[in-house]
Amino acid sequence: MSDKLPVLVTGGAGYIGSHAVLALKDAGWPVAVIDNLTTGFRFAIPEGVPLYEGDIEDGELLARIFAEQGMGNGIGAIMHFAGSIIVPESVENPLKYYHNNTAKSRALVEAAVKAGVPHFIFSSTAATYGVPEVSPVTEDSPRSPINPYGMSKLMTEIMLADVSRAHPFNYCALRYFNVAGADPQARTGQSTAGATHLIKVAVEAALGKRGHVAVFGTDFDTPDGTGVRDYIHVSDLANAHVLALAALIENPGQSLTMNCGYGRGFSVLEVLDAVDRVTNQTIERRMEGRRAGDPDSLISDNSRIKATLPWVPRYADLPTIVEHALAWERKLTGLRGE
Repeated sequence: MSDKLPVLVTGGAGYIGSHAVLALKDAGWPVAVIDNLTTGFRFAIPEGVPLYEGDIEDGELLARIFAEQGMGNGIGAIMHFAGSIIVPESVENPLKYYHNNTAKSRALVEAAVKAGVPHFIFSSTAATYGVPEVSPVTEDSPRSPINPYGMSKLMTEIMLADVSRAHPFNYCALRYFNVAGADPQARTGQSTAGATHLIKVAVEAALGKRGHVAVFGTDFDTPDGTGVRDYIHVSDLANAHVLALAALIENPGQSLTMNCGYGRGFSVLEVLDAVDRVTNQTIERRMEGRRAGDPDSLISDNSRIKATLPWVPRYADLPTIVEHALAWERKLTGLRGE
C-alpha cells in the first residue's frame, strides 16, 4: 500500500466514478472522492473512503484536499469523472456543458499543476468522433463532435495535451463507448433516475419501473435495422483506469489516449433480446423515429489499449452485463424503498 500514490477521484459518487473508487480500493490504492452530489449518491462511496462534498472549481477546497491526502510536489494522481453527460441536454443548454465539462476541468487541471500533482486520468468519450465514416473506430479517426457534449470533452483533451507539453504532467484520456452493467458484487451501479442508457432502461422495464422501451430508428444500415453499439462492462472500464494510472506513473514523460470498448457491437434489438432471455419475460418495444446524429454503428478498435496495458476484460459477455445491471436494479429498489 505504501508504494501507491494517493488518488483523488472527482465525481466518485457517480456511476463510473464509484466503480473506479472500488477498483482502486480493491487494488490497494489510497483514494479520496470529491463530488458535489448533484447527480452522485453518498451511498455509492465505500466505507473508509473520504468524501469531500464540493465543486472541482473550488481551488481552495482542492488545495486543502491535496494537503490532507498527501498529494502534490510530484505525488498523487487525479481521476476525473465529474461532468455532465446527457447529449440532448448539451444541445439545449450548451453553456452548461462548456462550464461543467470544460471550464471546470480547466480549473481542476490548473489546481493540479499548481500543487505539483503529476498524473491525470480523464473520462472522455467516443462522442469526440462524432459520426465516424468507418467502424470500428481507431484513436486516429477524425475527431468531429456533433454536439456540445462531445465538443466539451474534446476541448478538455486538447487542453490536457497542451498542459502536458508545458508542465511535468502526464495524462491518459480514455474514450468510452457504451458503458453498462454494475459491480458484480452489487456494491454500486447506475443509480440515476431517468437514465437514458439502453441496458439500464431495459432492466427498469423488466422490473416494471417503465412500461416499455423505445427503439429509436429501425432503418439503420445494420443487419436488423437498429443501431449497433459497443457495450463495455463498467467494472472492466474501471479496471482500465487503474492500469492506465500505473502506466502513467511508470512512464512520466508519456501521455496516452485510448478507446475503451470490446471491439464487438450489438444492435438495440439484440440487447433487448438478451434482457428478455435473462429475465425470462418479454419487454414491450415501441418503434420510434431516429434521433438526430445517431450513427448506424459505433464500435471501438481496442487494439491500442490491449497493446499498451495488461488489460484483459473479465465481463465481455452481454448476458453477464445484463445480469449485473439487473441485480443492481433490484438492490436499488430496496435502497430507495420503491
